[in-house]
Amino acid sequence: MLANLCRILLEDFLKTSWPSVKAIVETFNSFTEEEIKRKPVSLFKFKNGQKVNHIVQGNTFFMRSSVEYSNPQLTLEEVQGIIGARMLETCGNYFHNYGLREPDANDVAEICEALKKPSEGPIIAFLLNTDDIEPDRYSMNPLKESIVTSGQSAFPVAYVRTEKLRIDQQFVHKYEGNLLCKREAELINRQLENAKCSYVDFVDSVKYAQMDEISKTFGIDLGLYALRMPIATLQAEAKEDLLHHIISETHRDYEAISQSYDCMRRSMAKRTTLLTVPHSKKGYGSKRAARGKLHFEGTKLKSVTVKYRTTRLYPNEIDPEDVSIAKAEDSFTVAGDKLAEYRFSETPSSPQFFLYSLGSPENTVLWHGIGAFAAPKLLQSYMAVRDSCKREQLIRDLRQKYGVWTEVPLHFNLVPDYMWVHPTHRNIDSSIGCVKNLEDLALRGMKLEHLSAFK
Repeated sequence: MLANLCRILLEDFLKTSWPSVKAIVETFNSFTEEEIKRKPVSLFKFKNGQKVNHIVQGNTFFMRSSVEYSNPQLTLEEVQGIIGARMLETCGNYFHNYGLREPDANDVAEICEALKKPSEGPIIAFLLNTDDIEPDRYSMNPLKESIVTSGQSAFPVAYVRTEKLRIDQQFVHKYEGNLLCKREAELINRQLENAKCSYVDFVDSVKYAQMDEISKTFGIDLGLYALRMPIATLQAEAKEDLLHHIISETHRDYEAISQSYDCMRRSMAKRTTLLTVPHSKKGYGSKRAARGKLHFEGTKLKSVTVKYRTTRLYPNEIDPEDVSIAKAEDSFTVAGDKLAEYRFSETPSSPQFFLYSLGSPENTVLWHGIGAFAAPKLLQSYMAVRDSCKREQLIRDLRQKYGVWTEVPLHFNLVPDYMWVHPTHRNIDSSIGCVKNLEDLALRGMKLEHLSAFK
């Protein structure tokens, strides 16, 4: 008889992560619809290989998790983040309805039943999938050779096309069993054959197919809806819309740019950090491969010079010497008014995460191993810009005109010491298919921490 993995995980979660459940319920109980006038949010998922859109009302209490476009296979880190989000969401809704109290066996049974079904309730978890990263950012993409030879290694994933992409057999041979399994390689091949050019659609189709499969094993519906940012959002916006407004506001003059630098704890002495990275006409958009400098005329941003150069990215956890690469060579100049009066259609670019995340409908966030596997500096800049906007500095009209919830969201974290790892190789970037017995993961538990005092 198969072990009840959902019950194993839930019992550990309620025992070890109760402060997180308590925090989300108490915060949601104080949340009023009048606090926010957000527009309805358009999300999507893939079902049987087809994209399904879904509109969620803007007064929902949203919790953000994520998966990566840097690899098609679903990793242990991604699976744990999705399950953690579903457990926190479902427990939050349950104890909001029935009151905070010490859970008993009946509560566990009812929550397990709720987890078998799609997300339901005023607290909704979703995936924010960033579409401006490189397609092989962490040297763990089985399509890596053709990504480079097709000239797309420095493209943002939103621009990558699938026509010339092929499985790298050397990668499969080297990493079978620790980054990828044979069954996943076959799935990737099948989905690639059916792909309609779009790389991000292809990756989502693979990940959702895997989510459907392991949902049955865990007894938890893992099919969270998703949102792509920033490029897909910018492409769909008009000049007056939110992300366009954020980019324009942060480039309006020297003072606005200086305040943005302060949020990142960067000095204005050299002015080499780009708040939004303009894309090359050759398709390049890698933030790692881009070098830039801001030039001023008095307090006005006169121009931004941009250079793209071939750059090493990051290794996977199995072979530290196997570093991915973004190949790019280009140089150009962007006039300052193209950013201060921003139009993506004229000047495509990728804003920094701490800025475009203001456009994400998130009231709470689940991070993946802050302090060990995720950068604390990213959270610091995120917190700083939210605090600035709450005080109505830096970016004007966010709440009044755009309905942005400028309160600092609740922050939760997968506890680094209990992140799911491959039972033998101990890596979090292993694909889910490399773990033969998923009970090994369930027995590690599901431990979240509430980052209430993070500095």
